[in-house]
Amino acid sequence: MRAIAIDDEPLALEVIRSHAEKVPFIFLDACFTDAFKAIAYLAQNPVDLLFLDIKMPDISGLELMAGLKNKPSVIFTTAYAEHAVESYELDAVDYLLKPFSFPRFLKACNKVVDLKSPGSAQASKAADSIFIKSGYEQVRIKYDDILYLESAGNYMNFNMSNGKQILSRLTMNETLTMLPANKFTRIHRSIVVNKEKVDRAERHQVHIGERVLPVGSAYGFM
Repeated sequence: MRAIAIDDEPLALEVIRSHAEKVPFIFLDACFTDAFKAIAYLAQNPVDLLFLDIKMPDISGLELMAGLKNKPSVIFTTAYAEHAVESYELDAVDYLLKPFSFPRFLKACNKVVDLKSPGSAQASKAADSIFIKSGYEQVRIKYDDILYLESAGNYMNFNMSNGKQILSRLTMNETLTMLPANKFTRIHRSIVVNKEKVDRAERHQVHIGERVLPVGSAYGFM
């Protein structure tokens, strides 16, 4: 997808550029601190996706979006939560509150793919898998290949059905944001399981194959 970003803060644009470089299906063609230069660009260039700040000088992101004739998909990026309702009334795909993490950014991008091409192969991949950073690589992981995940500080260990373990620098909260709630559930302060991989659930533990995982008193299964 071809994309541009509009934000009057250069540092905010750097965050978007850095995140976009990690998403294989996003091509960030341009970044603008001047909203009117962005409007002129949009009039001459086809764009699939717009990352758009709300609070900007001279024209707000909401006003800019409302005035576009051929509207691309829009993800708002803002430090202000009070405009969320209005943004969805304009059919924005998502609303990212600054500072936002890469997992949250990726989730928003995947929403755009699902909405634009619900029957395409790319949309199917986005719906059944995620990209995580492991070392210096971006690795695609299918949800169905994950048995369970276990956190250790700011790292998350993905335990896979093939016996491999993939370590990524993610917090528990970032990981939960990335995973679909209908497939995964947290059973312990440090453990998330793939519901479909659980063979037996008891009050204080669940069984995944030969693995026995504890269930925390504050969580439970399902």
